[in-house]
Amino acid sequence: MSLLYAVDNDEFNSSGGACDCLAHRFGNAADQPDRARAYDTDMTEEQWAALRPLLPVPAWLEGRGGQPEGYCHRQMLDAVFYVVDNGIKWRAMPADFPVWDRVYAFWRRWRQNGLIAELHDRLRGKVREAAGRDPEPTAGAIDSQSVKADSVVGAGSRGWDGGKKINGRRRHLICDTIGLLLQIRVLSADITDREAAVEMLPALRTRFPTITKLWADGGYTGVLITWALAVLHLVVTVVKRSDDVKGFVVLPRRWVVERTFGWLMRSRRLARDYERRCDSSEAMIMWSMTMLMTRRLAPRRPARSAPSAP
Repeated sequence: MSLLYAVDNDEFNSSGGACDCLAHRFGNAADQPDRARAYDTDMTEEQWAALRPLLPVPAWLEGRGGQPEGYCHRQMLDAVFYVVDNGIKWRAMPADFPVWDRVYAFWRRWRQNGLIAELHDRLRGKVREAAGRDPEPTAGAIDSQSVKADSVVGAGSRGWDGGKKINGRRRHLICDTIGLLLQIRVLSADITDREAAVEMLPALRTRFPTITKLWADGGYTGVLITWALAVLHLVVTVVKRSDDVKGFVVLPRRWVVERTFGWLMRSRRLARDYERRCDSSEAMIMWSMTMLMTRRLAPRRPARSAPSAP
C-alpha cells in the first residue's frame, strides 16, 4: 500500500500555485490552465480538504518510476466524478476538463494499480468513524444485482439471468451494516449467488477478520452456510421473505444492501454495464461510492434562496 498524500506545507514547483495537490506542488500541473468549478459533481473546498489527505502518493514522488504528472489531481478527480455521475462517453468530456484521453489514462492507471480501491477503503474508515463506529466492521450483508450489458461487452463476460430475464452481468456486493461497500465482484449474469459467494467470502475474511456475521437472501441457502461456518467461522443468516406477504416489504438487515444498490443506480454510468472488462465495472462502482462518501464527509451547503421582492 502506498503512502498517504503529503499534507505539510511545501514550496510549489511553480509560482502559479492555485491548487495544493501534489501535481501542482511537485509536478508540472502548474503549466496547465486552471478551470472554474461549474458542475454539481465538482468537489467543494470542504470536500477536497476531506479527500486530499487520503489520496495515495504518486509513484513518481516515491521514486518508483514515471514522470511528474502534468494535470491537477483535483481536476482529474472532478472529471472522473463527472463521467460516473452523468454517464457520458470518455470522448464526450467537457472542454473545460483536461483532454479526455489524459483523464482516461489517469482512471486506467488508478484501476490497474489498485489506487481507487485504496482511496475507497480509507474513505470508508473515515465515514464509519464519523458515524460513531469502528473503522473495521464486524457484520455485513451480501446480495447481487443483475444489469443489462451494453453491446461493447463481449460474450465471454456476459450471460443470461433466467430469474430476472436479463442478458448481461451480475454485481455481487457485500456491504457493512450502514451500507458502505466492503467487497464487489462483477461476473457474468449466469453465475449464481452461491458460486460467487464461494469466491468472495474467503477474501472477505482475509481482508476483514473482524467480520463474523453476514446476512443474505434465499439465493445463498444450502451447503454454503455450513461451509462458511465450518471453514471460515462465518455465520451466514438467511433472511427470507414471507410467502403470505404481497407487494414491497422492508426485510430486516437485507434492506441495507438493497439501499446500497439504489445509491449506485443514481450514477448514470452504472444504469447498465458499459465497460468492456469486469474489473473496469468494479472500478466504476468504487468511484461512485467514493463520490458518495466524499459528500457524506463534507455535505454540500444548501443554496440560499434569493430574498423575495417587497
